[in-house]
Amino acid sequence: MKLFISSDIEGTCGIAHWDETDYDRGGRWYDYFRTQMSREVAAACNGALDAGASAVMVKDAHDSARNIIPTELPRAVTIGRGWSGGIYSMVEGLQDGFDALAFTGYHAPAYSSGNPLAHTLTTAVDEITINGIRTSEFLIFSYTAALLNIPVIFLSGDAALCKMAKELIPPITAVPVNEGTGSAVRSIHPDEAVTRIREGAKTAVEAWKTAPRACLLPLPPRFEVTVRYTVHTRAFHNSQYPGARLLDEKTVGFSAESYTEVLRFFQFVL
Repeated sequence: MKLFISSDIEGTCGIAHWDETDYDRGGRWYDYFRTQMSREVAAACNGALDAGASAVMVKDAHDSARNIIPTELPRAVTIGRGWSGGIYSMVEGLQDGFDALAFTGYHAPAYSSGNPLAHTLTTAVDEITINGIRTSEFLIFSYTAALLNIPVIFLSGDAALCKMAKELIPPITAVPVNEGTGSAVRSIHPDEAVTRIREGAKTAVEAWKTAPRACLLPLPPRFEVTVRYTVHTRAFHNSQYPGARLLDEKTVGFSAESYTEVLRFFQFVL
């Protein structure tokens, strides 16, 4: 069994402020949280290997995509760093042949109160919807997995996103480590997060062995997408994308039957 893991930071245990997510923001806590991000994805790797996974690939999917400390990972794991520029983005490499997808450190979507760092792909948008559903990075890349006929079996992150994920894919194993309120976060102990993530990933892989298609998300036959930007100038500029249309001063719409075209649209307008 080959498992692909996409790892972000804004759903990492205890994180509460933007300056904790990036060295260039001047955050003195960044080194701590990149270490915790690395520990959490390593825990997911170890859990999968405990359950008999034959290969694990980790995609560093936050900001520069150069955050995870490679020496924190098990030696059997492969890591992808940096951005290729391809449409698979935060799950780049998933198209190379994997049996299941997992996420660590993921977070609630833009226009959500579930995480003080809630956003979807960029802080330049107020909200993204797909077929009327408020859209998270988790949803975007779960649909990407569905496009590739790959189930999504595990998630760790904030409680709001874990709740959304269970509603979308009821059999998924979800491990909440944070709960956001306003600008604050309440979290479990970071060592407890590592323990729960390892156990959860093991459970998810064992469940996949019993029912490998239980967590396969159905792909809608058509996609109606809206992107609402924080400033009107960006909306006007991106409405020039082929097939896009300006719905109001800040909102761009896009329709497609192919999810590949939705991913291509996102690659150029976000």
